[in-house]
Amino acid sequence: MNPTTDTAKPRALIIGGSMAGLFSALLLRNQGWRVDVYERSAEQLASRGAGIATHGPLVAALQKAGVDPGDALGVPIMGRAVFDRDGSVADTYDLPQVMTSWDLLFKLLRAGLPDAHYHVGVPLESVSQIADTVTATFADGRTETGDLLIAADGIQSTVRGQMLPDLHPKYAGYIAWRGMADEADISQATLDHLGERLGFCLPPGEHSLTYPVAGPNDELTPGHRRRNWVWYRTAVSEAEQAALMTAQDGRRQEVSVPPHKVRAEAVAAMRRDARKFLAPQFVELLDNIAQPFLQAIVDLESPQVVFGRVAVLGDAAFVARPHTGMGVAKAGEDAVALAEVLRGNGRNSDGDIDQALTAWEIGRLAYGRSAVARGLRLGRMLSSDRTAADGDTFGLGRGVHQAVMIETAVPGDIRA
Repeated sequence: MNPTTDTAKPRALIIGGSMAGLFSALLLRNQGWRVDVYERSAEQLASRGAGIATHGPLVAALQKAGVDPGDALGVPIMGRAVFDRDGSVADTYDLPQVMTSWDLLFKLLRAGLPDAHYHVGVPLESVSQIADTVTATFADGRTETGDLLIAADGIQSTVRGQMLPDLHPKYAGYIAWRGMADEADISQATLDHLGERLGFCLPPGEHSLTYPVAGPNDELTPGHRRRNWVWYRTAVSEAEQAALMTAQDGRRQEVSVPPHKVRAEAVAAMRRDARKFLAPQFVELLDNIAQPFLQAIVDLESPQVVFGRVAVLGDAAFVARPHTGMGVAKAGEDAVALAEVLRGNGRNSDGDIDQALTAWEIGRLAYGRSAVARGLRLGRMLSSDRTAADGDTFGLGRGVHQAVMIETAVPGDIRA
């Protein structure tokens, strides 16, 4: 029996074609569901210019989704290091990990779903429900009906906006500059000094980090890869936020400003500051990033993630600060948990989709709140409140350097 054509099988409408949507589609399709993914962007999603730290939960989610990248998942690193302003290594910590990129991970997931079930250029207009069915109405007027609608449409979720119109991301008081530098453009001395590790630079009230990821064409060979670069900077006042988050066209952006829209004055000021505060290796990386982009750091915590036959997951439901390194892993775990409770559920089984969703919501609310809370604590340690952060939580008695290296981008104490 073909799960993609058998109309006796339950159907899931998945809104959002990025990580959370693809995880959901692959996991449910593997269980016999009919799935269709609807992405608002008119073109196939392209590079997000972001690095991703992998760990056990993410790898497990990939395997359950039927994705086995083997050695092609990313760049293995052996540990972490903190660099002082003069470029010297102040401290180190051994922690083997694989670092990947948004581009590479997206390609691995996207390859598992046939093109016929991945629809681009279809912005969602609204969602309606009757009895045990849910209908999506799109901007072009078309409608699609299924047994379940999964909202995987990210931090600015249209679905969440309809279900929880008063809930909005809460700005955390700081932003992240991001970019990728080709290793081919970086001096060998800098590459050798940075090494195969996650590097930190910790100016007062701020922090920067860098690590190797796959190259533009997914190359994993040294010299052909890229270095992910991030700099978290405080921007508390309205004037500071406006100066950074207003794009070249004069429009204020809520969450991020893409590379081609960042104001030249903002980039120039940031580059000048980098020479004052960052280690020279980090400055050299920045000098080889033609168009850095901006991301506002926000928290988002949904009080509810199930609305009848609508399930909200990934960043559409909860956003934990990127210091947790759990954004993509959380999306995968949300989708895994949903697939597990729906196993055996459908129109031709004795299972109950509604009961399954109720059980799923309990676990995901607990997990999401835990992830957001960890992000808040990490943010205090890594930003302006570093000296007054939760010392008992992260063991700052061992020193800020060790606490930062040990606690950043690991699952830590996140619990469902």
